[in-house]
Amino acid sequence: MIDLKVRFRGFLPVVVDVETGGFNANTDALLEIAACIIEMDDDGRVVPGDLVMRHVEPFEGANIEQAALEFTGIKPDHPLRMAVPEREALTDVFQPIRRRLRETGCKRAILVGHNPAFDLAFLNAVIARVDYKRSPFHPFSSFDTATLGGLAYGQTVLARAVQAAGLDWNSDDAHSARYDTERTAQLFCTIVNRWQELGGLDPATLAKG
Repeated sequence: MIDLKVRFRGFLPVVVDVETGGFNANTDALLEIAACIIEMDDDGRVVPGDLVMRHVEPFEGANIEQAALEFTGIKPDHPLRMAVPEREALTDVFQPIRRRLRETGCKRAILVGHNPAFDLAFLNAVIARVDYKRSPFHPFSSFDTATLGGLAYGQTVLARAVQAAGLDWNSDDAHSARYDTERTAQLFCTIVNRWQELGGLDPATLAKG
């Protein structure tokens, strides 16, 4: 049986979702971030692992579009939101990823997302803004569940791909970083495991590479 390090060529898949104040990673606020580390069970199946989620304080001068708030339902000034500064949010998210990298022997984390260019752009923008050293993530590579969903189920919208995979979807909970990360992680694992059940990768060949 192959292990997690070998399965993804030394990369540790980590599902990430962000909720933001707009579409511009350089000017718009990061409001929520969640990350779920992908694990491998004793049968060689990938499964969602620990999830970390933080509400984030908008950086000074950040732009927040009203349309974005109406879409996500986030209220940045709500007293019970318990938001933390960007650097603290990154530290809280990155620490368990770094620990799992050491435990698995993987060399870098790779972001898994639904249309991950968006999430990775905001993540990289925050890393640069707070001058965070040694991010565990690969700076530009990612796994896209929109592409995988299109391949496996003919569906590229997250809600439709999740449902096509036989998983539950609750529209009332959607567009929160925690919920979207949970469902994206389940979708990713379902597709990877199904591919392996259908013949997928030859463990012996993969181990040699």
